[in-house]
Amino acid sequence: MMTDLNEYECEMLDLMLEAFGVPDSLTRLQLMSLFDQDEATAFAMVQALTREGLVAESGKHGDYELPEKLVLKPKGEKFLKEGGFSRRYQMEQQKPVEVGGTLAKLQQQNMRLQNEKLANAGEINKLQKSIDNLKTRQYIWWVLILIALIIGYFVGRANGAHVIKHH
Repeated sequence: MMTDLNEYECEMLDLMLEAFGVPDSLTRLQLMSLFDQDEATAFAMVQALTREGLVAESGKHGDYELPEKLVLKPKGEKFLKEGGFSRRYQMEQQKPVEVGGTLAKLQQQNMRLQNEKLANAGEINKLQKSIDNLKTRQYIWWVLILIALIIGYFVGRANGAHVIKHH
């Protein structure tokens, strides 16, 4: 397609197509004045129009120079009426770029994230078990300390009572 043309070039090509007057042709001189005597740019633009099949070249010319005359084809006229290169450029800007490639990338990323999520879930699970174990141990320690205190209290009372009896 024509993704290699930028917006400015598209506008230039449309201006060129519009410049084809009533005889539907442009001479080399007209092309040169249209492009401010910049033959390289003019040549590149002529190449683009020819590649698209919108114009025909007539008259003799070398490989790297402008034709004596460019003739607008009916296809070129129709193309211009439909909005030309600028319209096509805008349409292409709205299209998602290579949908297939992007979709595949998104699917890969999704898989990677899901795997990460699973790995994290596993990690969280392990940590939760560790926390639960520590809580259980802590609980057991509290119970043991409490039992030790209760035993200590009764032993103390028993001894204390014993001591009192001795007096």
